[in-house]
Amino acid sequence: MHALLTEYIDQQRDTVFTLLRYFIAQGRAFMLQSDLWDAYESFCDQSKDKQVCSPQLADMIRLTQEGAISSPWIYLAIRPRKARWVYIRFHVDAMEYEQVNTTDFLAFKEGLVSGVDFTGSWTLELDLGPFNRNFPKLQESRSIGKGVEFLNRRLSSQLLMDREKGDRRFLEFLRLHQYQGIQLMLNENITSLHELQKNLRRAQDYLSVQAQDAGWEIVGKSLQHLGLERGWGDTSARMLDTLNMLTEILEAPEPNIVEQFLGRIPMIFNVVILSPHGYFGQANVLGMPDTGGQVVYILDQVRALEQEMRERLHAQGLDIEPRIIVVTRLIPEAEHTTCNQPVEHIIGTENAIILRVPFRSRNGEVLQRWVSRFEVWPYLERFTDEVEKEVVAELGTRPDLIVGNYSDGNLVATLLAQRLNVTQCNIAHALEKAKYLYSDLYWQDNEDSYHFSCQFTADLISMNAADFIITSTYQEISGRDDSVGQYESYSAFTMPGLYRVVDGIDMFDPKFNIVSPGADANIYFPNSDRDRRMSSLHGEIEELVLSGTGEDARGELTDSKKPIIFTMARMDRIKNITGLVEWYGKCEALREHANLLVIAGHVDVRKSSDQEEQQQIQLMHELMDKYQLDGQCRWLGVHLDKSLSGELYRWIADRKGVFAQPALFEAFGLTVIEAMVSGLPTFATHYGGPLEIIEHGQSGFHIDPNYPDKSAGIMSSFFKRCSDDEEYWQQISTGGIERVHRHYTWKLYAERMMTLSRVYGFWKFVTDLERDETRRYLQMFYGLQFKPLATAMEKDV
Repeated sequence: MHALLTEYIDQQRDTVFTLLRYFIAQGRAFMLQSDLWDAYESFCDQSKDKQVCSPQLADMIRLTQEGAISSPWIYLAIRPRKARWVYIRFHVDAMEYEQVNTTDFLAFKEGLVSGVDFTGSWTLELDLGPFNRNFPKLQESRSIGKGVEFLNRRLSSQLLMDREKGDRRFLEFLRLHQYQGIQLMLNENITSLHELQKNLRRAQDYLSVQAQDAGWEIVGKSLQHLGLERGWGDTSARMLDTLNMLTEILEAPEPNIVEQFLGRIPMIFNVVILSPHGYFGQANVLGMPDTGGQVVYILDQVRALEQEMRERLHAQGLDIEPRIIVVTRLIPEAEHTTCNQPVEHIIGTENAIILRVPFRSRNGEVLQRWVSRFEVWPYLERFTDEVEKEVVAELGTRPDLIVGNYSDGNLVATLLAQRLNVTQCNIAHALEKAKYLYSDLYWQDNEDSYHFSCQFTADLISMNAADFIITSTYQEISGRDDSVGQYESYSAFTMPGLYRVVDGIDMFDPKFNIVSPGADANIYFPNSDRDRRMSSLHGEIEELVLSGTGEDARGELTDSKKPIIFTMARMDRIKNITGLVEWYGKCEALREHANLLVIAGHVDVRKSSDQEEQQQIQLMHELMDKYQLDGQCRWLGVHLDKSLSGELYRWIADRKGVFAQPALFEAFGLTVIEAMVSGLPTFATHYGGPLEIIEHGQSGFHIDPNYPDKSAGIMSSFFKRCSDDEEYWQQISTGGIERVHRHYTWKLYAERMMTLSRVYGFWKFVTDLERDETRRYLQMFYGLQFKPLATAMEKDV
């Protein structure tokens, strides 16, 4: 148990147990950190002795993430540091306490849900901890998300300690690389490490006297005699530089040199990216069910990756065109989209395509209509079978890297990577478990609608099977001091009556890496960049924003000279668009300073086929009626193409407006960086990625959707200050632009992604990073747990 925590409880036993009795008196079985804190503040207000609520007691409550209560027992889940947990149970009558293990804590929670005491009874437990005991792990919370840096340091040292084995594997790795039967890097003239070192020196001597711009056609024959093939560089200068790096590594491997060298090895030619659910296309898909930012992310990612792959191959002297295939679902009844086309070229690329493969029912019939992301699970294994055949046929070989997206894409990536023995990267975008309160404990109540049993099981399998995981922010992995990360929420949880997880994923596993996406620089750029502005769109924008009501619009901006608060997102509960409208409606000061422009969902509820969206649309109308917003709020049920949305950001910035992103939780926030780099001061939720994207008061502002009055006050104070200080709006605008340029571009993303794929592939080959035992365990978990759940679900779908 945390020593300081124990010391404090022992010293202030009466105060602590008095507070615990107060918690019990709230009459709730479960209390989250915010509930506990609110109760603590109420307890302090009611206490006659104002010295009772000490800073130490406040710290203890801040560290407590959850309470499970059944008088006289109260169990607390305390998080002394990020990704470090302690579970303590208190008996308030006896005034005793003790530390308990994860199993006991979860079993107590199960009992509160079902009314059955599970303590000591047999329940299926998932514990992946024993498989990873000897695996190299990070130690410090601040290092989480920097997995590749850790591996390079740790395993470079390992190579030094066991030089014979390490160097031999290094040689085998260099001889491994081929492209369509053409040998790269090393040929059969080098059969031993001694020969490699000897011929490296000869090659270095030879290249050092050649013209620096001499290509392979000039120096190639001589290098081939020395055992070197194409792939070292496009000029003699680059070839020499690459050879020098290898010499340094063989002499004494340094982590940064290892990474630089691996970044040059031609080993990624073909990439497969998986995104099965929703409507994946290049036009008319945004706003369709289950279709949003992930599509934009992947398309921008593909363009950046293809450019980076081509540049790296060219720099290594190879005239090879990279291939990227985005695999998604074919939807025959595709409405007004292209999702019924088996193959579609991706605009802005040379050789990237969208490959669509249908879902099939048990009897092999193609599913004609869209299927919700919560109901795809029965179809994914058959989908994977067909994807494997289609991809290999399209490429003529297996891919070199497989990237999964979201829970369903990551599961397919797992199955496909294991069959093809290919490096696997996972990208969650968002893990549903973090979105829905107590979605694990009350999974059975939500099973008909959300099928969390399949989804959480798939998540556990894929995140543990992946070779590396890309996250957009640190918070996505391990949260903040006062909140749990998305991945961290999978470390220990229970689904009563199904199974409990006592060690599901380890935040200190070096597979986690933070690689933030960017905004398309051709579309989203500062409003001050007049030469690139698309002024031809201004007439269309003015008509959209300033015209009266219509079929897809409600409200108008009576005073069109006011600056605009702009928000744009899907119309669902998590995005909290209706929450922003209510803040605005309630805050007279904010309404006095600015108008509100909302682009979300449909204005006509009959146009929506999604139940949650329908509820939000109805609520939106109710709020506009309640606060009489039709003269100050413009609501558009339209979906803008990227060019129009980019110029709209800048058009609003010209008028000293702002962007608001009020989500209850946002995994990253692409619209946040789009708005910031366009010049709009941005107010965004501090739950999720925007907390890391924005530096509060410098490059934007954080707002808390749980405290609407405070959030509205932050926004109204900004507009008031802008009216008093003409430079303030520009100061925040410039801060946002500079922040994005420094940290959030697709060029930076693609460079990092390509380096990571090589580094993880290398270490997997030359060391003992293979997770065969874990993989076998996960295969069993898939067959005995996931597959029956998915099969049973298909009967109901």
